[in-house]
Amino acid sequence: MPNPQKITAVAEIKKLFNDADSFFITDYQGLNVTDITGLRKSLRENNVRYLVARNTLFKLAAHQAGVTDIDDHLSGPTAVAFTSDDAAVAARILHDSYKDKELPRMKMFVVDGQVFDGKEIKRLAELLPKETLLAQVVAAVEAPFTQLVGVLDGFVRELVSTVEALAEKKKNEG
Repeated sequence: MPNPQKITAVAEIKKLFNDADSFFITDYQGLNVTDITGLRKSLRENNVRYLVARNTLFKLAAHQAGVTDIDDHLSGPTAVAFTSDDAAVAARILHDSYKDKELPRMKMFVVDGQVFDGKEIKRLAELLPKETLLAQVVAAVEAPFTQLVGVLDGFVRELVSTVEALAEKKKNEG
């Protein structure tokens, strides 16, 4: 008979898998309490939940949530970072932590349903924040329209001055 606490834990983890757009499976072995507390704080400040649990609980919850490609990575000391926000932010925090201490080691991660090997975290971590990328897209789309408005404004000004000049000429002739 399953323990009620484990049933609750599996339900909570399942909800995290269901709600997350991205998650990162890490091996946290070697992180001391201070390091893991600092890492959790940095992640939490960026709306990322970093959870340590038994691998069997992660497997049960993942399977219940329809996530099946991760079983091979759920061995040894495991923690999972879940986020529904910008995956690059979570990747950057985890990667920066790894650069400093070589911990936690990234086993694998999933972003928008795509499975990636843990070694590819650097590529995701180096992406610009989502807001910056969106601003660049808006600027790229906006620039031609701004130029078009400038050209049309110049045309209208020239047309108005031509009409005014014709009106003045007619007035002087008449």
